[in-house]
Amino acid sequence: MRFRCRSRLLFLLLLTAPFSTSGETRTEDGAWVNAYRDAAARIIGDAMSSTFAWDRLALMGDTFGHRLSGSKGLEDAIQWAAAEMKTDGLENVHSEPVKVPHWVRGRESAEITSPRPRALVMLGLGNSIGTPADGIEADVLVVRSFEDLDAHRNRVKGRIVLYNVPFTNYSETVLFRGNGPSRAAAHGAVAVLVRSVGPAGLRLPHTGALRYAEGVPQIPAAAITTEDADLLQRMQDRGTTARVRLRMEAKFLPDADSFNVVGELHGRERPEEVVVVGGHIDSWDVGTGSTDDGGGCVVTWEALRILKKLNLRPRRTVRVVLWTNEENGTRGANAYRDRYRDQLANHVLMLESDSGVLRPSSFGFTGSDAARTRIKEIAGLLRGIQLDRIVSPGEGADIGPSVQAANIPAMSLEADGNYFLIHHTPADTIDKIDPMDMSRASAAIAVIAYVVAEMPERLK
Repeated sequence: MRFRCRSRLLFLLLLTAPFSTSGETRTEDGAWVNAYRDAAARIIGDAMSSTFAWDRLALMGDTFGHRLSGSKGLEDAIQWAAAEMKTDGLENVHSEPVKVPHWVRGRESAEITSPRPRALVMLGLGNSIGTPADGIEADVLVVRSFEDLDAHRNRVKGRIVLYNVPFTNYSETVLFRGNGPSRAAAHGAVAVLVRSVGPAGLRLPHTGALRYAEGVPQIPAAAITTEDADLLQRMQDRGTTARVRLRMEAKFLPDADSFNVVGELHGRERPEEVVVVGGHIDSWDVGTGSTDDGGGCVVTWEALRILKKLNLRPRRTVRVVLWTNEENGTRGANAYRDRYRDQLANHVLMLESDSGVLRPSSFGFTGSDAARTRIKEIAGLLRGIQLDRIVSPGEGADIGPSVQAANIPAMSLEADGNYFLIHHTPADTIDKIDPMDMSRASAAIAVIAYVVAEMPERLK
């Protein structure tokens, strides 16, 4: 982590700079936003003058550690967050009950037993079943794709299948983690190993959820490092059959009690119309979930704290939601949609931060052309902190169910940092995050939420 001190003079010069982040001169788009420049400057100035957001995230991670659904760490963090929101002066702070899955990892290991013993670095995949107490030992078949698996279907039965698929992007590569176990089980595999979904680096295993298909045997599944996946690939390419023993104590316990945490600033004129911002407070059971998604929770929460501190109360209500159980169930997101179904028509905008807060670079947006134009004009207020770029789409796992149910305009904070290098790994810790990046993200979210909630006409 590098802390970059910035003088107030430099900040003011950046704030008023007439240039875009690309260096091209820009004319003023939408003179109506000039009415909000003073408020935006106050928000940005307050956010950039301290490391409050980073300090709060560090406190959460240092105190509660990881926050897997069903764990004491998660529920203690939820209670802490609600208490802290009240201390911040947020309104209508409460916790909304959600039943969540309670998957427990237990002890686990993987090792090559033949031709020579060698330990593999692994993490069981979330929602996987465990192995028998003595483990599962079988020859390994390495495949490069689902087509490769199908082409070698006659060799799969009784083997451990390894999907050695190099990372391209998350949406493409995650399919092998999510669907790979059942695809291999359908051909008779006894277990699955998956090359970690992320770029190669430092022999880090990446966990994440799988989804068992109906009518197919459930088999244990684990992620191994990119380095170990390539080791097994090289052995197979040389004609050497590797034999691996996998041991996993993974199991499900009965569903547990959890909560979405909600805090608000009530709108002064149209409190029934709501701008929602938030992230998910649960994490995987490795690291401290600081980028995924503690940082997203804190920067959206910080937006409301700053507005409250500066006594900027917009026409509409601004609501922060810290969703539970995004990682292995999205039950918090579905519970929110169901709880507010009759009010979703009055949700003006939903903004989620769940792409890390490593070098925030832009906002994704999904909505009408007219709404996109408005958002781009508002984003012009963020040119000084280089967060004025609007891209497509705006989306998120937790806002998704509500957005789809009521066709709500959606936004997401995007970042340029190497998020997937540490994603779902023990390395997801606070030291990877620059305090000023969190301050920039908090400022940008606060400005967008405030202007959308304050402008006379509704975003449509």
